[in-house]
Amino acid sequence: MENRNLFAALRAAFPQDLDAVAVETETGLHYSWRDLERGTAMIANLLDSLGIEPGARIAVQVEKSVEAMMLYLATLRAGYVFLPLNTAYQKAEIEYFVGNAEPAVVVCSPANFGWVSKIAFQAGTQHVFTLGDDRNGSLLERAARQSDRHQPAQRGDDDLAAILYTSGTTGRSKGAMLTHGNLLSNAEVLKTYWGWREGDVLIHALPIFHVHGLFVALHGALLNGSKIIWFSKFDPKKVIERMVDATVFMGVPTLYVRMLAESRLNKVVARNMRLFISGSAPLLLETFNEWKERTGHTILERYGMSETIMLTSNPYDEKDGERRGGTVGFPLPGVGVRVRDDQGKEVPAGEIGGIQVKGPNVFKGYWRMPEKTKEEFTADGWFKTGDVGKIDERGYVTIVGRSKDLIISGGYNVYPAEIEGYINDMPGVAESAVVGVPHPDFGEVGVAVVIPKPGAAIEADQLLSTLKSQLANFKIPKRCFVVQELPRNTMGKVQKNLLREQHKTLFA
Repeated sequence: MENRNLFAALRAAFPQDLDAVAVETETGLHYSWRDLERGTAMIANLLDSLGIEPGARIAVQVEKSVEAMMLYLATLRAGYVFLPLNTAYQKAEIEYFVGNAEPAVVVCSPANFGWVSKIAFQAGTQHVFTLGDDRNGSLLERAARQSDRHQPAQRGDDDLAAILYTSGTTGRSKGAMLTHGNLLSNAEVLKTYWGWREGDVLIHALPIFHVHGLFVALHGALLNGSKIIWFSKFDPKKVIERMVDATVFMGVPTLYVRMLAESRLNKVVARNMRLFISGSAPLLLETFNEWKERTGHTILERYGMSETIMLTSNPYDEKDGERRGGTVGFPLPGVGVRVRDDQGKEVPAGEIGGIQVKGPNVFKGYWRMPEKTKEEFTADGWFKTGDVGKIDERGYVTIVGRSKDLIISGGYNVYPAEIEGYINDMPGVAESAVVGVPHPDFGEVGVAVVIPKPGAAIEADQLLSTLKSQLANFKIPKRCFVVQELPRNTMGKVQKNLLREQHKTLFA
């Protein structure tokens, strides 16, 4: 029987020369492929030595480091289930995740050991280790005594590999269960679709507790046997400096905006780069155009979710079409994408509706939430993403927002992304967010929150009256606020739930 353990597939792609550099850090440390092979074997042996059940969860909340990546790979290798936790999570959140997932092992930063271990032991976790960002902590001390040889556990496509808790902007966070087959099928499709080739070098500057950095970027480089230039935190100056040594960069829109603010960014520094990929949050058309002008490269925007990994992508190869700003491209090979109205009927091309998807990359369901899982799938087995969008005649997919962000004002559907598009095109506007708040007459109305460009003065009333000449009256926000920044999560997504909360009593 073929072993479908994702680690086994990644390991098979390591180059023949195991002493070549696999990872180079910003502090000048070099890790060879042999280091990754030996390090993951020792950590896998440590996990095996604990006598935990097959399928046990390993919950991890640590700072980004190459050793943290090895812990992820070792968890796969030993056949356990990896549970990455955002480093920003505090006590109440960790209590919820540990209580819900019941991990057999918790690994935390040395500085947090006091409070995290208390929560873990109270929840019945048997083993708590520490892992620092400077190759320190009890996990590595214990692993150092283990053998550096390990046979990867036998796993099938349907066996769990990871649980990712969704950000939970509405209600409790849900644990999306991803299998070895989900992750491997998606990595294999992207290897071909994005043209990974020999000699590619990835700049990795994303967090590794999230789909983008942990799965899309890491699996991409490892499955191609490609060297990784590793940044524990994103630094625009340093990343630009290293572009001459690299070919691929993956980032969230905020990272592109921060690099565009650096005068050193130009066509010369980006000359060896092959591909810039953006995702996790919408990329403004202005950023897309400015990047093209400054670097000569067209950013490839794609779309995915914690529950599905990658779903769509703008084409890499010109023969498949051009990369269109403001869209997330076409469904990936093997992935089905359809748009349905509230009654579940297919909508015509170019019309807005709920996005539903199907494919080998779509998750197994929500951890210990069978009812919720059932609710989120249609009778014919398609997953309801909760995103609202449209597919044009040529097959390009455009996301216009989350269904929970939809504003129903006086019985009309108002899509915030449409209004934001108009506001963002106005002179002096850097970015905007439109949210719905309760209103005694209309049920709900829109409120616009706008960030000005540096040095620009924006008049809220003037902005609203300009909008009135462009859009139907029911779409016009009832109020506009000019602020210096929008609340965001670690992936750069605007947290609209916080804006709704902040303004909910405006018309009470």
